[in-house]
Amino acid sequence: MHQGIVGMSEFTPRIVLVTGGAGFIGSHFARYVLQTHQEANVVNLDALTYAGTKENLEDVMECDRHKFVHGDICDEGLVKSLLREHAIDTVVHFAAESHVDRSILEPDAFVRTNVQGTFNLLEETRRFWLEEKNWSKAQCRFHHVSTDEVYGALGHDDLPFTEMSRYVPNSPYSASKAASDHLVRAYQHTYQLPTTITHCSNNYGPYQHQEKFIPTVISMCLNERPIPVYGDGSNIRDWLYVEDHCVAIWKVIESGRIGQTYNIGGSNQVSNLDVVKLLCRTLADALSEKQEKFLKLISFVTDRPGHDWRYAIDSQKIRGELGWQPTNKFERGIRKTVDWYLARRD
Repeated sequence: MHQGIVGMSEFTPRIVLVTGGAGFIGSHFARYVLQTHQEANVVNLDALTYAGTKENLEDVMECDRHKFVHGDICDEGLVKSLLREHAIDTVVHFAAESHVDRSILEPDAFVRTNVQGTFNLLEETRRFWLEEKNWSKAQCRFHHVSTDEVYGALGHDDLPFTEMSRYVPNSPYSASKAASDHLVRAYQHTYQLPTTITHCSNNYGPYQHQEKFIPTVISMCLNERPIPVYGDGSNIRDWLYVEDHCVAIWKVIESGRIGQTYNIGGSNQVSNLDVVKLLCRTLADALSEKQEKFLKLISFVTDRPGHDWRYAIDSQKIRGELGWQPTNKFERGIRKTVDWYLARRD
């Protein structure tokens, strides 16, 4: 995707609308903002579908700088009123259907939320910020959270994805995210809406939905049930600890170049089978059990349709321009994640 070069911006978010803020990454971001940026208030909009729950926000629900709103980003009237009622100057757009397996079975929900919902947010912010308030790029910001899956898959010897990699989405999920990316870019180019986009690699950490890979493995181990591994387990992902992701997003919002895309990766390329084995070892250590108790649960199952073989992110741009780098090594992040789930085992 062609990137227009626009000067580096300096922006201070004040009233932040976080969409999908009761989901996995969104709740971490809301928490991060409230705990580390005392000048910012968070309006948290979430439809509370299967992936979002107020339990993810239990420690910030009573914070006087946090307001939770149960609603849908496709609701034009609601988005319009929230922007004006709270004088929103920053939108951080996490809300999305994101589970690839679900997108294969129910693609219509992904198109509605990821494409139509993003369009609705863009259109309503354009009207409010640019037409009604006549705000400059120094007064507002729309940040769109995307995924590395829009770039397609890599072979064994292919270089990691950069911001200039072409789009080759291979699932209804990644196709819907690609479409939303193009809408965001179009609104920046056509209307000069001040936008930024980030593409992240696979996130992991506390509060992740139980259907996702790492929580599934932990659950299967604790319940001594077969651990499903697609194909031969050789598929490779670049794993990013969720708190590192939140720090990166904030840096892009504050100092990223308007109209630009930034890739955020954890520099942890690991095969699915090796992730499973690491989780088994970590759980065994935490519970003073023998590794074999969990390793013997590994069960190879039929691969899913269109399963991309490898993802890898080149994060040189955000590292060089904004000075960001991940602080959690994979083994450390996995141990923190396992400890969190064990503490909530019941």
